[in-house]
Amino acid sequence: MEHIKKFLKPVLLVVLILSIFSCKNNKTEKEEEPHTMEEAEMPMTEFMPFKVITVKHKVANYEKWRIEYDAHDSIRQAYGITHYVLGRGMDDPNVIVVINKINDVQKAKEFSKLPALKEAMKKAGVIGAPEFSYYDVIRNDDATINLKDRLMVTHRVKDFDAWLKVYDTEGINKRSEEGLIDRGMARGVDDPNVVTVVFAISDMEKAKASITSEAKKKLMTEAGVEGVPQMFYYKMVD
Repeated sequence: MEHIKKFLKPVLLVVLILSIFSCKNNKTEKEEEPHTMEEAEMPMTEFMPFKVITVKHKVANYEKWRIEYDAHDSIRQAYGITHYVLGRGMDDPNVIVVINKINDVQKAKEFSKLPALKEAMKKAGVIGAPEFSYYDVIRNDDATINLKDRLMVTHRVKDFDAWLKVYDTEGINKRSEEGLIDRGMARGVDDPNVVTVVFAISDMEKAKASITSEAKKKLMTEAGVEGVPQMFYYKMVD
Protein backbone atom coordinates (compact mmCIF):
# COMPACT_ATOMS: atom_id res chain seq x y z
CA MET A 1 0.00 0.00 0.00
CA GLU A 2 2.82 2.37 0.89
CA HIS A 3 4.29 1.73 -2.53
CA ILE A 4 0.98 2.53 -4.22
CA LYS A 5 0.61 5.77 -2.24
CA LYS A 6 4.08 6.89 -3.32
CA PHE A 7 3.13 6.22 -6.93
CA LEU A 8 -0.22 8.02 -6.76
CA LYS A 9 1.12 11.23 -5.22
CA PRO A 10 3.04 12.40 -8.32
CA VAL A 11 0.20 11.29 -10.59
CA LEU A 12 -2.34 13.33 -8.60
CA LEU A 13 0.01 16.29 -8.66
CA VAL A 14 0.25 16.14 -12.46
CA VAL A 15 -3.55 15.89 -12.77
CA LEU A 16 -3.96 18.90 -10.46
CA ILE A 17 -1.49 21.00 -12.47
CA LEU A 18 -3.18 20.07 -15.77
CA SER A 19 -6.59 21.00 -14.30
CA ILE A 20 -5.30 24.42 -13.23
CA PHE A 21 -3.84 25.15 -16.69
CA SER A 22 -7.02 23.92 -18.37
CA CYS A 23 -9.12 26.33 -16.29
CA LYS A 24 -6.80 29.18 -17.13
CA ASN A 25 -6.97 28.41 -20.85
CA ASN A 26 -10.77 28.23 -20.76
CA LYS A 27 -10.91 31.55 -18.94
CA THR A 28 -8.59 33.16 -21.51
CA GLU A 29 -10.71 31.87 -24.39
CA LYS A 30 -13.87 33.25 -22.77
CA GLU A 31 -12.22 36.60 -22.15
CA GLU A 32 -11.02 36.82 -25.76
CA GLU A 33 -14.38 35.80 -27.27
CA PRO A 34 -16.11 39.22 -26.85
CA HIS A 35 -13.13 40.86 -28.54
CA THR A 36 -13.55 38.56 -31.55
CA MET A 37 -17.28 39.31 -31.73
CA GLU A 38 -16.58 43.03 -31.48
CA GLU A 39 -14.26 42.83 -34.48
CA ALA A 40 -16.87 40.84 -36.43
CA GLU A 41 -19.46 43.55 -35.82
CA MET A 42 -17.36 46.50 -37.02
CA PRO A 43 -19.62 49.04 -38.82
CA MET A 44 -19.55 49.37 -42.60
CA THR A 45 -17.94 52.39 -44.23
CA GLU A 46 -20.22 55.40 -43.90
CA PHE A 47 -21.73 56.77 -47.12
CA MET A 48 -20.25 60.10 -48.16
CA PRO A 49 -22.54 62.44 -50.18
CA PHE A 50 -21.19 63.62 -53.53
CA LYS A 51 -22.14 66.02 -56.32
CA VAL A 52 -23.10 65.18 -59.89
CA ILE A 53 -23.92 66.86 -63.15
CA THR A 54 -26.62 65.24 -65.28
CA VAL A 55 -26.86 65.89 -69.00
CA LYS A 56 -29.89 64.73 -70.98
CA HIS A 57 -30.22 65.11 -74.73
CA LYS A 58 -31.19 63.36 -77.93
CA VAL A 59 -28.66 62.23 -80.54
CA ALA A 60 -28.96 61.29 -84.17
CA ASN A 61 -26.83 58.17 -83.78
CA TYR A 62 -25.73 56.67 -80.47
CA GLU A 63 -22.60 54.92 -81.73
CA LYS A 64 -21.28 58.10 -83.39
CA TRP A 65 -22.10 60.16 -80.30
CA ARG A 66 -20.39 57.67 -77.97
CA ILE A 67 -17.11 57.88 -79.90
CA GLU A 68 -17.07 61.66 -79.52
CA TYR A 69 -18.10 61.48 -75.86
CA ASP A 70 -15.28 59.08 -74.95
CA ALA A 71 -12.78 61.18 -76.90
CA HIS A 72 -13.42 64.18 -74.62
CA ASP A 73 -12.87 62.39 -71.30
CA SER A 74 -9.58 64.20 -70.62
CA ILE A 75 -11.27 67.61 -71.06
CA ARG A 76 -14.00 66.65 -68.58
CA GLN A 77 -11.39 65.51 -66.08
CA ALA A 78 -9.59 68.86 -66.42
CA TYR A 79 -12.80 70.45 -65.08
CA GLY A 80 -13.11 67.94 -62.23
CA ILE A 81 -15.77 65.83 -63.98
CA THR A 82 -15.59 62.03 -63.80
CA HIS A 83 -17.74 59.61 -65.79
CA TYR A 84 -20.21 57.76 -63.56
CA VAL A 85 -23.40 56.51 -65.25
CA LEU A 86 -24.79 56.45 -68.76
CA GLY A 87 -28.28 55.39 -69.79
CA ARG A 88 -30.38 55.16 -72.96
CA GLY A 89 -34.10 55.86 -73.02
CA MET A 90 -36.41 52.85 -73.24
CA ASP A 91 -38.95 54.63 -75.42
CA ASP A 92 -36.20 56.15 -77.58
CA PRO A 93 -32.66 54.72 -77.22
CA ASN A 94 -31.25 57.85 -78.84
CA VAL A 95 -32.29 59.89 -75.80
CA ILE A 96 -29.24 59.80 -73.56
CA VAL A 97 -28.80 60.63 -69.88
CA VAL A 98 -25.25 61.04 -68.57
CA ILE A 99 -24.55 61.31 -64.85
CA ASN A 100 -21.02 62.36 -63.95
CA LYS A 101 -19.43 63.06 -60.57
CA ILE A 102 -18.05 66.57 -60.09
CA ASN A 103 -15.52 68.08 -57.70
CA ASP A 104 -16.68 71.68 -58.06
CA VAL A 105 -20.11 72.91 -59.18
CA GLN A 106 -18.81 76.22 -60.54
CA LYS A 107 -16.16 74.52 -62.68
CA ALA A 108 -18.77 72.07 -63.96
CA LYS A 109 -21.02 74.98 -64.92
CA GLU A 110 -18.10 76.64 -66.70
CA PHE A 111 -17.55 73.41 -68.61
CA SER A 112 -21.20 73.25 -69.68
CA LYS A 113 -20.89 76.74 -71.23
CA LEU A 114 -17.68 76.10 -73.18
CA PRO A 115 -18.01 76.98 -76.89
CA ALA A 116 -15.80 73.93 -77.54
CA LEU A 117 -18.36 71.69 -75.82
CA LYS A 118 -21.14 73.11 -77.95
CA GLU A 119 -19.11 72.38 -81.08
CA ALA A 120 -18.25 68.88 -79.86
CA MET A 121 -21.91 68.10 -79.22
CA LYS A 122 -22.85 69.37 -82.64
CA LYS A 123 -20.17 67.18 -84.19
CA ALA A 124 -21.42 64.21 -82.16
CA GLY A 125 -24.94 64.66 -83.53
CA VAL A 126 -26.72 66.07 -80.46
CA ILE A 127 -30.21 67.23 -81.43
CA GLY A 128 -31.64 70.32 -79.74
CA ALA A 129 -30.46 71.96 -76.53
CA PRO A 130 -29.06 69.63 -73.83
CA GLU A 131 -30.52 69.76 -70.31
CA PHE A 132 -27.89 70.33 -67.60
CA SER A 133 -28.73 69.75 -63.92
CA TYR A 134 -26.59 69.76 -60.77
CA TYR A 135 -27.32 67.64 -57.72
CA ASP A 136 -26.14 66.67 -54.26
CA VAL A 137 -26.45 62.88 -54.02
CA ILE A 138 -27.56 62.12 -50.47
CA ARG A 139 -28.36 58.41 -50.82
CA ASN A 140 -26.78 55.92 -53.14
CA ASP A 141 -26.73 52.14 -53.45
CA ASP A 142 -24.12 51.17 -56.04
CA ALA A 143 -23.96 47.49 -55.11
CA THR A 144 -23.84 45.35 -58.26
CA ILE A 145 -27.23 43.95 -59.25
CA ASN A 146 -28.41 42.12 -62.37
CA LEU A 147 -31.00 44.77 -63.22
CA LYS A 148 -30.34 47.30 -65.98
CA ASP A 149 -33.76 48.96 -66.25
CA ARG A 150 -34.09 52.25 -64.38
CA LEU A 151 -36.69 54.88 -63.58
CA MET A 152 -35.65 58.43 -62.75
CA VAL A 153 -38.35 60.49 -61.03
CA THR A 154 -37.80 64.24 -60.65
CA HIS A 155 -40.16 66.64 -58.89
CA ARG A 156 -40.23 69.72 -56.72
CA VAL A 157 -41.54 69.49 -53.16
CA LYS A 158 -42.84 72.16 -50.78
CA ASP A 159 -40.69 70.97 -47.88
CA PHE A 160 -37.97 68.35 -48.30
CA ASP A 161 -38.03 67.06 -44.70
CA ALA A 162 -41.80 66.62 -44.80
CA TRP A 163 -41.57 64.83 -48.16
CA LEU A 164 -38.76 62.56 -46.93
CA LYS A 165 -40.77 61.53 -43.89
CA VAL A 166 -43.64 60.34 -46.11
CA TYR A 167 -41.19 58.63 -48.50
CA ASP A 168 -39.44 56.74 -45.69
CA THR A 169 -42.74 55.82 -44.05
CA GLU A 170 -43.84 54.18 -47.30
CA GLY A 171 -40.62 52.21 -47.06
CA ILE A 172 -38.12 50.33 -49.20
CA ASN A 173 -39.93 46.99 -48.79
CA LYS A 174 -43.25 48.37 -50.03
CA ARG A 175 -41.62 49.86 -53.13
CA SER A 176 -39.69 46.66 -53.71
CA GLU A 177 -42.96 44.71 -53.75
CA GLU A 178 -44.09 47.12 -56.47
CA GLY A 179 -41.04 46.37 -58.63
CA LEU A 180 -39.14 49.52 -57.62
CA ILE A 181 -35.72 49.03 -56.00
CA ASP A 182 -34.27 52.14 -54.31
CA ARG A 183 -30.90 53.06 -55.84
CA GLY A 184 -30.31 56.77 -55.31
CA MET A 185 -31.68 60.08 -54.09
CA ALA A 186 -30.42 63.59 -54.90
CA ARG A 187 -31.35 67.21 -54.18
CA GLY A 188 -30.87 70.08 -56.59
CA VAL A 189 -27.82 72.26 -55.95
CA ASP A 190 -29.59 75.43 -57.07
CA ASP A 191 -32.93 74.43 -55.52
CA PRO A 192 -32.72 71.81 -52.71
CA ASN A 193 -36.46 71.24 -52.94
CA VAL A 194 -35.99 69.68 -56.38
CA VAL A 195 -35.63 65.97 -55.71
CA THR A 196 -34.59 63.18 -58.05
CA VAL A 197 -35.03 59.54 -57.07
CA VAL A 198 -33.64 56.65 -59.10
CA PHE A 199 -35.06 53.12 -58.97
CA ALA A 200 -33.92 49.86 -60.49
CA ILE A 201 -36.90 48.01 -61.95
CA SER A 202 -37.40 44.34 -61.09
CA ASP A 203 -40.89 44.10 -62.62
CA MET A 204 -41.78 46.66 -65.29
CA GLU A 205 -45.51 45.95 -65.30
CA LYS A 206 -45.79 46.33 -61.53
CA ALA A 207 -43.53 49.41 -61.49
CA LYS A 208 -45.54 51.30 -64.11
CA ALA A 209 -48.83 50.35 -62.51
CA SER A 210 -47.61 51.53 -59.11
CA ILE A 211 -45.97 54.81 -60.11
CA THR A 212 -49.04 55.95 -62.08
CA SER A 213 -51.65 54.65 -59.64
CA GLU A 214 -54.13 56.93 -57.88
CA ALA A 215 -52.74 55.74 -54.55
CA LYS A 216 -49.25 56.90 -55.50
CA LYS A 217 -50.54 60.24 -56.78
CA LYS A 218 -52.39 60.73 -53.49
CA LEU A 219 -49.25 59.86 -51.53
CA MET A 220 -47.19 62.37 -53.53
CA THR A 221 -49.78 65.07 -52.93
CA GLU A 222 -49.73 64.35 -49.20
CA ALA A 223 -45.92 64.54 -49.27
CA GLY A 224 -46.07 68.00 -50.82
CA VAL A 225 -45.04 67.23 -54.41
CA GLU A 226 -45.72 70.23 -56.64
CA GLY A 227 -46.84 69.79 -60.22
CA VAL A 228 -46.46 66.67 -62.33
CA PRO A 229 -43.31 64.59 -61.69
CA GLN A 230 -40.96 64.02 -64.63
CA MET A 231 -40.40 60.32 -65.25
CA PHE A 232 -37.67 58.93 -67.44
CA TYR A 233 -37.29 55.20 -68.07
CA TYR A 234 -33.85 54.19 -69.25
CA LYS A 235 -31.52 51.23 -69.56
CA MET A 236 -28.07 51.33 -68.01
CA VAL A 237 -25.24 51.15 -70.53
CA ASP A 238 -22.29 51.49 -68.14
